[in-house]
Amino acid sequence: MRDLFFIAFLASIFGLGLRRPFILVLVYSYIDIVSPQRLSYYLLNSIPISLISFAAVLVTWLIFDDKKDCRLSRRQGVMALLLVYCWWTTLHADFPVQAATKWDWVWKALLFAMFLPLTLRTKLRIEALALMMVLCAGTIIVTGGIKTALGGGGYGELNLMVENNSGLYEGSIISTVAIAIIPLILYLSNYGTIFPPDWRVKLFAYAFCFACLLIPIGTEARTGLICAAVLAGMMWWQTKRRVLYAGIGAVALLAAIPFLPASFTERMNTIQTYQGDESASTRLQVWKWTLDYVSQHPMGGGFDNYLANSFTYNTIQKTGPKDNQRVEHVVVTDRGRAFHSSYFEMLGEQGYPGLIIWLVLNIGTLVQSERLRRRYKDTDNPDYRWVAPFAQAMVQGHVCYLIGCFFVGIAYQPFVFMLIALQIAATTYMRRKRASEDWRPIAASKVAPATG
Repeated sequence: MRDLFFIAFLASIFGLGLRRPFILVLVYSYIDIVSPQRLSYYLLNSIPISLISFAAVLVTWLIFDDKKDCRLSRRQGVMALLLVYCWWTTLHADFPVQAATKWDWVWKALLFAMFLPLTLRTKLRIEALALMMVLCAGTIIVTGGIKTALGGGGYGELNLMVENNSGLYEGSIISTVAIAIIPLILYLSNYGTIFPPDWRVKLFAYAFCFACLLIPIGTEARTGLICAAVLAGMMWWQTKRRVLYAGIGAVALLAAIPFLPASFTERMNTIQTYQGDESASTRLQVWKWTLDYVSQHPMGGGFDNYLANSFTYNTIQKTGPKDNQRVEHVVVTDRGRAFHSSYFEMLGEQGYPGLIIWLVLNIGTLVQSERLRRRYKDTDNPDYRWVAPFAQAMVQGHVCYLIGCFFVGIAYQPFVFMLIALQIAATTYMRRKRASEDWRPIAASKVAPATG
């Protein structure tokens, strides 16, 4: 029954795409984020719906879409360079079979992100994609938030609709993404035009944000807690009533602590005592191994080269009641552990060149978003009042992502590449607007009135 529902749903929105080709872009985004084929028992698993939808997007864009406003940005060139370099390292990978498996979805994510800004020619299209992205992520986040509120969850135990622990369905990844999209949710609730702001939209947005904040609790992902703290600091800095908001935040935090599960508070306490946490100790050893590896292989080892790591380290374990604990030093031998950091993921797999390209892409996106915010933060033009808040949401969300990247391997996450494409589209759109406004007075001055 579930398979039939998904097939009917996809068929209906594909049908809408035949009348409005841009809808197919939103369909592909939905498929890439939600992965309905994972929710299906059989039928959708046997159909390459992602490939079909991307082919449909490309063909309809080539045939029907107006391309006079299409502009390429330097960051699209940077993504193309990253794509070519990842292809080269895949050809020379330490583990060719595993590298080919990861390459199979990475190249699609990069290619679609490069193509996406070409379709986002108007403000309405930019908003439509932003709305689709947060709602698609919301199908996972709201489900997890409800289960957490009802007492479910736990580290590695919160079921986010599927048993497959990958993509946005992995606890640490969805925790990072949930916190990162909060500014975008608030932006859409205040400046959206598809769903004009009213009390219903705002109520839904606040409930959505609350669900986002519940995800780090339900998954017990320490990364989400750190990202939430960083976001709270940025939002506090942007507000004019800092003392008031700081007081409200402190009271809310103190009031929430007694209601948090004991397992959550215990796990968060390991942030300060990483020696006693095997997961944190393993990460440090993997990062050390990665630095040693690239000192001998500066071009990287290709996708999933972490499978070559092996190390032995000491960890501290405490047993017994708190007032009479026994401390033991335990020797742990581990191998084939993932990077647990996007920075080390890029460094180990793509070497120094790949890490530099990836940093240029992300830092460039952050800089361009901030530049766009500053340019329009004091604008008097009512048509452009949305620009600064949108850019600010992009800045705050991207900072959360880059902070989360320290602890989660999401360097190639398709959802983040879509966010980068969204920001590129906003920048190129406003650049076209400025160019047209600068051109109009000049063009008008050429038509001088006749004089006697």
